[in-house]
Amino acid sequence: MIKSCYIHIPFCKKICTYCDFCKFYYNEEWASKYLVSLENEIKLKYNNDLLDTLYIGGGTPSSLDISLFEKLLKICKTFRLNNNYEYTIEFNPEDINDEKLSLCKRYGVNRISIGIESFNKDNLKYLGRDYTNFKEKIDVVKKYFDNINVDLIYGLEIEDKNTLKKDLDKILELDVPHVSCYSLMIENHTILNNMGVKPIDEDIDFDMYKLINDKLKEYNHYEISNYAKEGFESRHNLTYWNNEEYYGFGVGAAAYIEDKRILNSKNILAYINKKYNSFIEELSKTDKISYELILGFRKTKGISIDDFYNKYNIDIKELYNIKDLIKDNKLIIKDKYISINSDYLYIENEILSNFV
Repeated sequence: MIKSCYIHIPFCKKICTYCDFCKFYYNEEWASKYLVSLENEIKLKYNNDLLDTLYIGGGTPSSLDISLFEKLLKICKTFRLNNNYEYTIEFNPEDINDEKLSLCKRYGVNRISIGIESFNKDNLKYLGRDYTNFKEKIDVVKKYFDNINVDLIYGLEIEDKNTLKKDLDKILELDVPHVSCYSLMIENHTILNNMGVKPIDEDIDFDMYKLINDKLKEYNHYEISNYAKEGFESRHNLTYWNNEEYYGFGVGAAAYIEDKRILNSKNILAYINKKYNSFIEELSKTDKISYELILGFRKTKGISIDDFYNKYNIDIKELYNIKDLIKDNKLIIKDKYISINSDYLYIENEILSNFV
């Protein structure tokens, strides 16, 4: 049974310089047609599973005008949610207001994720973001919701550790239960990539990563980029990291169903015309194990040895040259979990390259 679902809303009022997600400038007519096609796709593919998590991301879901925003929430009433569900929607700070938040509350949303990215005006300009009074906006959200995430981006070429420290101090002042910190990636087909921007020096990036871990010690660092107070870990994202199945609806959305990874068309006109799927990857047992390792080792707790055996009938400790990594103390075993030693978590990709 599938227990999670992702909904993609691709519209944005501005295009951020670093974003490589499927996105388009907001157009009310297109957005209206898009929601009609989204509702149709859900009716075609959703099998009435009882969901633990529902996540609306983008793009910028909060960019929709109020009538289309409510229409989106009405469409999502189609999904059956269990009694202890997690239902997240992404907001840009400038879209936060009582009207939209009260609608979210009325339609059962119980978690808000906010893309702050930085408090520094120069950083925000570099990222193509708008500056606003973030503290004031978070206070508005707190009137309606306790479960709040904020995103921070670090590792900009114009940034130093002092700027990052100030950002982290302000994050702590917000007193929210979940923080996501992402090192800036220069992805293909982004404005920064087209400008010829290169990633910062790895040693500087690592120093910033250590600073984040030090400043956010009051949080549980449960995944490479994610920090949560007890009980506020993102259950939806844990679906991905646990390599569990999930629905994905919307242009460019991905799904994982019955040993298939499915990617919807990124062509919005095709999507509006109800041509949804563009790529289906049939997974072999070896493929599934590779995904299990790539995703599972992102968690600081690592991978359950018992769960891995129950899924694949294989002892994870006998895989590839994992024995050598355990011997070198790059992988450690504790409480029936195997994980990357925290001293090496930052170079996770380098460790994964040994056996994926």
